[in-house]
Amino acid sequence: MEISRETLISEIVENCPEVMPAFQAIGMHCMGCAMASGESLEQACAAHGVDPDAFLEHLATILESK
Repeated sequence: MEISRETLISEIVENCPEVMPAFQAIGMHCMGCAMASGESLEQACAAHGVDPDAFLEHLATILESK
């Protein structure tokens, strides 16, 4: 799965559960909450004060290593 700034958090959780610890490490603990179903990666990063581009790179690294 290709993850971008526009990818919904719910899509990421469904298709790439192995990245969930990365979300939890930056304070995104409500991966199953109602906001996750309609919130993009960019929106979630903004809400948690995280650079979306750096986080995308981190997720890519995790996905490449699997």
